[in-house]
Amino acid sequence: MAALNSWRPWARLRTAIPVLLLDWAALSIAIAVTPGLSASTGWDVLLAAVLLAIAAAVLRPLLAAFAARLGWAGVVLGWLTIQAVLVYLALSLAPHIQVSGFWPAFWASWIYAVLVSTGMWVVTAGDDSAVLAHLLRTTRKTRREARTTAVPGVVMIQIDGLSAPLARWAIQAGNLPTLTRWIRSGSHDLVEWHAQLPATTPASQAGLLHGASAHVPAFRWLEKETGRLVVTNHPKDAEYVEQGFSDGRGLLADGGVSLSNVFSGDAPVSMLTMSTAARKGARRGPTREVSAYLVDPFGLTRSLVLTAGEMVKEVFQARRQRARDIEPRVHRAASYVALRGVTNVLLRDLNLNLAAEHMMRGAPAIYCDFVDYDEIAHHAGPTRAESLASLDGIDWVLGTLEKLAASTPRPYRIVVLSDHGQSQGATFLQRYGMTLEALVRRLMAGDGPEVATAPDNEQWGRVRALLTEVSGEQKVVGKLTDSVLRAQEEPPAPGPPQGADLVVVASGNLGMVYLARERRRLTLEEIESRHPNLLTGLVTHPGVGFAMVRSSARGPVVLGRDGVHRLADGRVDGSDPLAAFGPHAADDLRRHDMLPHVGDIVLNSLLDPSTGEVAAFEELVGCHGGLGGWQTRPVLIHPAAWAASTSFIGADAVHRQLVRWLEDLGLRSQRPAVADPAGREEG
Repeated sequence: MAALNSWRPWARLRTAIPVLLLDWAALSIAIAVTPGLSASTGWDVLLAAVLLAIAAAVLRPLLAAFAARLGWAGVVLGWLTIQAVLVYLALSLAPHIQVSGFWPAFWASWIYAVLVSTGMWVVTAGDDSAVLAHLLRTTRKTRREARTTAVPGVVMIQIDGLSAPLARWAIQAGNLPTLTRWIRSGSHDLVEWHAQLPATTPASQAGLLHGASAHVPAFRWLEKETGRLVVTNHPKDAEYVEQGFSDGRGLLADGGVSLSNVFSGDAPVSMLTMSTAARKGARRGPTREVSAYLVDPFGLTRSLVLTAGEMVKEVFQARRQRARDIEPRVHRAASYVALRGVTNVLLRDLNLNLAAEHMMRGAPAIYCDFVDYDEIAHHAGPTRAESLASLDGIDWVLGTLEKLAASTPRPYRIVVLSDHGQSQGATFLQRYGMTLEALVRRLMAGDGPEVATAPDNEQWGRVRALLTEVSGEQKVVGKLTDSVLRAQEEPPAPGPPQGADLVVVASGNLGMVYLARERRRLTLEEIESRHPNLLTGLVTHPGVGFAMVRSSARGPVVLGRDGVHRLADGRVDGSDPLAAFGPHAADDLRRHDMLPHVGDIVLNSLLDPSTGEVAAFEELVGCHGGLGGWQTRPVLIHPAAWAASTSFIGADAVHRQLVRWLEDLGLRSQRPAVADPAGREEG
């Protein structure tokens, strides 16, 4: 990375001239179309553009720092007004420019900002030099204050949902320039690892960040003992789950930083992380660097312009799917249009700025989850063009961080990994005209008892964490976002609805059925006795690949249409229901059977052997959670000089490898073991 130092003087010059010309053109248009503003000549506007650049360089950092002291409310107010104040000053000081008050300058500042943001996107065409210059400018003071060290730090970037087969294909095709260069040059190695059941972000991050994947049986589940319905992308539930397994020695415990994750890895600095977003005493309000990003027209305004562009692109791509009759596909609702814009641009830019800030502070370890690809692949399909295009955006982030590392107070090594892959297929509802809940209801007895389900809103998790952090400040912005949170997040359920006999939850193509009136897991024999048609009806349904239940006589058994697999001794009667699901299927299910809060019945959808497609129990064309396809085949890309296993079974194994690398670099402290209140030991 040291060889990248030579780019900076040329990049600054290459960036400064086009930026000044673009500013000149944008300011000229803004003055021309805004009533109350006028200029005698274009040279007067050029002088105003120069004055604006000087005023921004001198005053914006001071104004941003002041805005940060006022919290999120101050930053929002600063975003609305600071650029207008600077434009007003520049136009007032420039000769031969007439300004009839502040408000014409206010509206001109927004026209100017939108034009500059759009123009920069067109002119740079993906070149990261302008973004890099902006990051270096906004973190200049942080760099000066940080302590310099030769000990490398580690930046771990999670590309949510990326499977190893797809990563290999994209790298071989050269579609991801940064990753392709790393692999082809030999600086990094790519290995595939196996995500054990359930192949979900919460389970994998519990493993990757804490070595505790065994505490998470699905994306959502029922705690029969307490009657609590847990949904892991709700901040309060994520905090509750993490408290159950955190021992204070997670991956990021020694001065690390958690950004946009489900769990914190015990990081002392945790931002946009679900498990800490609602925590009392957590840091509230933006930092100075984030404030500088938000109030700069090259920051939040640029991100919002690109977010709007992303939303327009989503509308076009969804319509194109329908026009070309591409199958399988799902309905891409208006709410998802906004969600895609937020996750694929706004949150990505915010995460990049946060990572840059903490690299400039010299943080020893940073772990950040980018959900761009996962969100789009859920709705468009894992291998569709728009999903692959989102990977290019994350690859651009990697290249920017790599160049940024040339100016940080410590050298950095970059690790790229995913938490799971994705599998494609028409959904269970699309194939059979009914949901899993409706099938269970029918098999129970005619109209059946009341069936409770958990809300299907996985994709709003990151937005919810952001809103929770903002609202937790309890200032003006907090009050405004409370209503949004109430619209998106249901309160934790104390138990199943009155009279409900069943709770049915889905995590992709993994389903779990709970006989909710009992506070314990029921056996196969008890289920058969109480509901004689239920298991037979499920395993003979064409959309169900297999069902796992626990027998009082034979232990955990997997039931298929034409056979039974006894997990305790490996005996198979008839055709093996797990034959099509890969070499790890039996071990995964044997392990899953031992996890807490597993359903009385665990269901996995069909797997089409000819296409590798599955049938999600949620309305997602790309899914993960169960077995079948690429969803259990995530990737790990690490510096080639680091010794590593070539085979990892489970997220906990990857966690142990990550910890060993941090230990080898001297980034882990040797703390004495101390008992925690739950009786466990730290150490």
